[in-house]
Amino acid sequence: MHIDPAGRVVRSTAIPHSETNRGTPIRTFLHTVDGVTIDSVYDPPASVYDASPSPSRGPVFVIAHGFTGDADRPHVRRVAETFAQYGGVVTFSFRGHGASGGASTVGDREVLDLAAAVRWARSLGHTRVVTVGFSMGGSVVLRHAALYRADEPGREGRTDAHSDAVVSVSAPARWYYRGTAPMRKLHWLVTRPEGRLVGRYGFRTRIHHKEWDPVPLSPVEAVPKIAPTPLLIVHGDRDGYFPLDHPRMLADAAPGHAELWLEHGMGHAENAAPDELLRRIGAWAVSQES
Repeated sequence: MHIDPAGRVVRSTAIPHSETNRGTPIRTFLHTVDGVTIDSVYDPPASVYDASPSPSRGPVFVIAHGFTGDADRPHVRRVAETFAQYGGVVTFSFRGHGASGGASTVGDREVLDLAAAVRWARSLGHTRVVTVGFSMGGSVVLRHAALYRADEPGREGRTDAHSDAVVSVSAPARWYYRGTAPMRKLHWLVTRPEGRLVGRYGFRTRIHHKEWDPVPLSPVEAVPKIAPTPLLIVHGDRDGYFPLDHPRMLADAAPGHAELWLEHGMGHAENAAPDELLRRIGAWAVSQES
């Protein structure tokens, strides 16, 4: 354990499940503005897209995982391995997940976790940040992009946490959706004491016991506020959690701005996203460089 130049405690440089040898990753705890510690990992770029020693030459992807995920899950590591071919990668565990502190608010205060990760990515020398979120993380990247903007004067502490491009995969458009069996099970997990026990001991996810107050900005309300930041919405036509009216509602909320990819045969979130799709997302992010 040692202290990095920014004064953060670096716990380890080894990442479980990593099979490549592309340089030494950095692992540290970040701190959100509300005092939660966030377990975070940086993988340097490993691609011809950023052959220069200077990381500012290429983007950094900040990955927001889905509910019950964390930075060490194999499917999150696979996403990181793929995106590292297009730029640097920051993965982290949302509050209440993995080694991070706090308790999950299932998409509300998680925007603060993402903001801390984006600030860290910029502190490492990257000038272009692409946020990529899956499921719950997909809703978080949308809300984050609406709340943290580079073009708002007088918002010190927020502009350095803004994203330069946004990718939302398998995200809901609206809150409290219970139209599918998996979502009814998820609501039981979140709202019932016995469900939260299952979350803690069965899924390594600590869930906050309080209801939202106030109810946060919904993803579909956030989308119109993201322009002109490039926005890509990705959704599988076999998603068992959120049917296709969700991505279509999100795209319709930003006519002429959001790009919508409906993926044939794809299910839900990171586990269902094939490597070929992840490579297309990486290429799309690189193509958005101004």
